[in-house]
Amino acid sequence: MPISISTSHQLFSLRGNTNTLHKALNSVNSLCCHSRLQKRKLYTIVIFSALLFLSSPGAEANTPPVLVSDIDGAGAFPLAANHHAASIYYSPGEFSGVIRAIGDLQNDIERVTHYKPGVYGSDSFPAMPVIIGTIGKNKWIDRLIGLGSIKAEDLKGKWESFVITTVANPFPGVQRALVIAGSDKRGSIFGIYELSKQLGVSPWYWWADVPVQKRSAAYILPAYFASGEPKVKYRGIFINDENPAMQEWARLKFGGMNSKMYGHVFELMLRLRANLLWPGMWGAFKEYAPGPTIVRNEKGEYEGNSFNEDDPDNPRLANEYGIIMGTSHHEPMQRSQQEWIRNKQNYGNGEWNYVTNKEGIRKFFREGIENTKNYESLITMGMRGDDDKPMADAGSAEANFRVLEGIMKDQRAIIEQVTQKPAAKTPQVWTLYSEVLEYFDQGMKVPDDMIIVLCDDNWGNVRRLPDLKGKKHPAGYGMYYHAAYYGAPRAYKWLNVTQIQHVWEQMQLTYSYGVDKLWILNVGDLKPMEFPMSFFLDMAWNPEQFDQNNLFRYTVDFCAQQFGNGQAREAARILNDYSKYAHRITPEMLDEKTYNLENGEFKMVTDELLALEARALRQFHTLDTAYRDAYIQLLLYPVQALANLYDMYYALAMNRKLAADKDTTANFWADEVAACFMRDSLLTSDFHTRVANGKWNRMMQQTHIGYTKWHGPQYNVMPRVTRIQPEEMINGSYLFSEKSNVVVMEAAHYYKSQSSAGTAWSVIPGLGRTLSGLELLPPNLPVEGASLTYKMQLKSKADSVKVLLVFSTVMPFIKGGSRVTAGFKGGAEKSKVINDQLTWKNNYSIMYPTAAARVIETSMYLPLPPDKNGWYELDIYPHTPGMVLQKVIVDCGGYEKTFLHMNESPHYREPATIASPDSTRP
Repeated sequence: MPISISTSHQLFSLRGNTNTLHKALNSVNSLCCHSRLQKRKLYTIVIFSALLFLSSPGAEANTPPVLVSDIDGAGAFPLAANHHAASIYYSPGEFSGVIRAIGDLQNDIERVTHYKPGVYGSDSFPAMPVIIGTIGKNKWIDRLIGLGSIKAEDLKGKWESFVITTVANPFPGVQRALVIAGSDKRGSIFGIYELSKQLGVSPWYWWADVPVQKRSAAYILPAYFASGEPKVKYRGIFINDENPAMQEWARLKFGGMNSKMYGHVFELMLRLRANLLWPGMWGAFKEYAPGPTIVRNEKGEYEGNSFNEDDPDNPRLANEYGIIMGTSHHEPMQRSQQEWIRNKQNYGNGEWNYVTNKEGIRKFFREGIENTKNYESLITMGMRGDDDKPMADAGSAEANFRVLEGIMKDQRAIIEQVTQKPAAKTPQVWTLYSEVLEYFDQGMKVPDDMIIVLCDDNWGNVRRLPDLKGKKHPAGYGMYYHAAYYGAPRAYKWLNVTQIQHVWEQMQLTYSYGVDKLWILNVGDLKPMEFPMSFFLDMAWNPEQFDQNNLFRYTVDFCAQQFGNGQAREAARILNDYSKYAHRITPEMLDEKTYNLENGEFKMVTDELLALEARALRQFHTLDTAYRDAYIQLLLYPVQALANLYDMYYALAMNRKLAADKDTTANFWADEVAACFMRDSLLTSDFHTRVANGKWNRMMQQTHIGYTKWHGPQYNVMPRVTRIQPEEMINGSYLFSEKSNVVVMEAAHYYKSQSSAGTAWSVIPGLGRTLSGLELLPPNLPVEGASLTYKMQLKSKADSVKVLLVFSTVMPFIKGGSRVTAGFKGGAEKSKVINDQLTWKNNYSIMYPTAAARVIETSMYLPLPPDKNGWYELDIYPHTPGMVLQKVIVDCGGYEKTFLHMNESPHYREPATIASPDSTRP
């Protein structure tokens, strides 16, 4: 939709992305040394230049222009300037939801500029009014359409569309007016919130405690912006499986999931241009304690949630705000599962079975329509079994098929009887969730006016799309998509694990197949799904604005909205990387076996997250304190919590590996597991008690450690660790195998050792570039007779191989230097002095560089003796003290020169019975 920008000189059509204009205006604003007149001249030049640039073809459609500036300019409307805010006017006959949103705008203007505008339901305008209204509800909006100041085609007969424009001399006595006009109730509301957003109020100001962006003044640029209709008609969210987190939070803060809480949900949705809600409907059961349905908990409260029954003001308020109410895929006829659980004794025999309790269930359905007939609704049709399970078997697939057809026929008859209108006049959906898709595939007839809602696989991959070559269903198609899920193979609810790149790929596929009537996102507890929820709803408004090349730009813009332009790019990098790492595998499915420990993969991914945590903490400390609560919620807590979880499971993997080797170092990793488990609880406690002064207490308590089934345990359970007592310790006995034509062995992982009199081979933990160093101690005793043996299985059939020994740098403190001998058992041995060139004569050429490298690499080619099934033993003999061995490498042609001398090769330990009797100290 073109955006006409009026100026005193020329008319421009703005079609493009407006980042350039933002940057240009910010540059002008930063010129504090210039006079106000000079700024205004610069401002005019920037506007003209930027608009000319942005009017180029091929830019994004439906993108709002920059509407707000801190600086006055030709034709600009002073919304808040000179210690005054322009008053807002609406018609007394306006929709109550629009009037309520005007109140939000009034508060937003005051929070941003410190100037509170007056709000009046009258027709007596000052010279500079803000006029807000809906066509057909506001005569002044209708008159502006008649005058041509607002184009009729932009609003009349349109769905949820709005125009924001400035009009010069629209009525007698009015010099200039800022006008927000809507095609319908939500169109006007969306226009109001568009202005709030551009003023600097994030849609997440309440739900993520994002501070408003303060302005000394606010001018509305001379523009005509027509939003156009949304590309997807119904755009919404499903609050689902909200126990324990959101439910307990709401009960603590509001006394329940009542109208006090839902008012905040409704406002957030409208600020994000959503219009449809499937409300929370948590069931009355506890998976970790199987038993009969629990209607009330130990406090006497209902265990589950029922939107209509828990607070009768819930549906009334939703309708007032402008939210279309529906129910989840398995709750037909505007009735929640909880309403049935609590009251089923009042409906026939109390069975949720249409074959055995038809009249009872028909009565239940009828009451649902009667209770909500005066509210804007989207009716869920059909029926599934109780507790969101398949419908009770009627005896055969054909019988089940016919029962469901009969249910829908009866439901439509009830709708007609209650509403006194044809069923087609009441919007309806049939959601093909789980096994219900099979009924559709079998050819079940669906009324032409009923939207068919397709589904993903619960993990963000669409299961079915319309046949592009087939007959299109007249009412169109929708998509039910998940950003959170409570089911097999394992629930994921704790953290956001949704990558917007994946959402875009699947939903652009969905849209390209004509699924454009309804998009709804399962957001679990709503928090912490802020980012994917924003993206999903923005994409639903206009999928065509996104492609694979601008997704990171969206992430930057999202972060700019929450943390300010100066922090946006770094925050976006962190958020983008976090989303990628979290999307790999859900926290609930992660365990000590997920990644390969042997080849370094587990350490790599853990280090990636720990490095990301460091970056997030670094940015956190650069933030203005006002942004820190929001940053913790949207970035720091998810990053820290996930990094800590990876750290715990990596420690667990190390503990179990070393415990299997009877290595007492396993105890260190056991302590790390316990520390990480404790830190997990401390991070959550901090979120609950400190962030926003405890506003979100209970919100992040979803269990995520200790899963053994698809559902979580009642409480987080620390993984079992193994501790090794000193008397259990085994020395040596490591066996290696060749991989990719090389064997890389840490010095401490020898097969056998022999010490000289009065000495012992001793591991020095942490010394060197990788694991440790190995030295014969004490270093002032003779070393004759000492040796180390490394055992490996080689696949190579060469006559000889290259052996590389890596030592810590040691100067030739004993005359003649440090000498070592090596050879395969049964084969010829070779000796080498490793440091005889480290002399003052070679100080710059060899000695200093070797000292700086901190290692000495020495290599020799050794013959391979006849093997025994490919097994070889490499013996190493030191001839001088003070030699610290770090790594041993047998190169069969696959060694790659790396600074850390490659990752260690696969290895395991022989039983304790073959361990050396040597008294090596760990």
